Amino acid sequence: MSLPVNSYREQINQRLSAYSFGQSPNELYDPIRYILSLGGKRLRPLLVLLAYQLFRDNEPGDEVLVPAMAVEVFHNFTLMHDDIMDQAPLRRGKPTVHTQWNANVAILSGDVMLVRAYEMFLQVQPERLPVVLKAFNQCAAEVCEGQQWDMNYETAAQVSEANYLAMIRQKTAVLLGFSLELGAILAGASEKDQRQLYEFGEKVGVGFQLMDDWLDVYADQGKFGKQVGGDIIANKKTFLLIKALEQASGTEAEVLNHWLEQKEFESEQKVSAVKKIYQKLDISEQTRSKMNSYFEQGFQALESLSISNERKSTLRDFTKQLMQREK
Repeated sequence: MSLPVNSYREQINQRLSAYSFGQSPNELYDPIRYILSLGGKRLRPLLVLLAYQLFRDNEPGDEVLVPAMAVEVFHNFTLMHDDIMDQAPLRRGKPTVHTQWNANVAILSGDVMLVRAYEMFLQVQPERLPVVLKAFNQCAAEVCEGQQWDMNYETAAQVSEANYLAMIRQKTAVLLGFSLELGAILAGASEKDQRQLYEFGEKVGVGFQLMDDWLDVYADQGKFGKQVGGDIIANKKTFLLIKALEQASGTEAEVLNHWLEQKEFESEQKVSAVKKIYQKLDISEQTRSKMNSYFEQGFQALESLSISNERKSTLRDFTKQLMQREK
């Protein structure tokens, strides 16, 4: 990975660990420090800084670094609350906040994170602050909408491909789009370039979620950060399952519905049976084709920016490296 990315990530981690979210009561602030200490790629604040550097030669100062941190704080706020809703026991291999403390503490600590994120945005230059807050508020509302749709789909009898793609755009991709848009706004880029960068982030964000869906089924277990086939075991309505339900007929439909209805089963047996149906229906290739289509749309938006190819190289290479990950 290129040196600027490593340097930016180190700066972000140092600033987040040193930031004073508050001191007392400990039960309110310790969970914030805890979830931020669990690490992660810091993808979203990195995108803010990389977008800024597309248009500026100077190193980003507090007026860029602190708003970039705000995006990461907001992201972790959503994770803290999502974990409660999903009843998830682990986050990055460690106990989730509501497991380590309790759900009420996690709700309240998450609320403070959102408040502090807004506080961090006050570092934005006054003339740009209204634009930033309007874009952030739109993004934040869409993230919440996406989470609600995701919960709705857990119990829905059917979910269409279009509805699923719209949900992952809101839940995952819009925050990547906003991160890039924010960097462009802070750099004084044109409104057209701001929108093109937003579209780049939004499209590749959908592509990344489709990649996650695919990896959950087809990744090498030795290189995968979680159990391969976990989505199949949980009957999670991923792009792959949605396409299989649309296309399966006859015996394949009977077998697929049989496994979806089973309450007790051998996990390996279920994963193997569903993967065989995916293979017959060519679901893997359909998923990869859709994923690559979104990546291509994203890079088309990036290439249309009114700056030189050389200036785009770090962001382009960073994104392509993420596309090659095996988790």
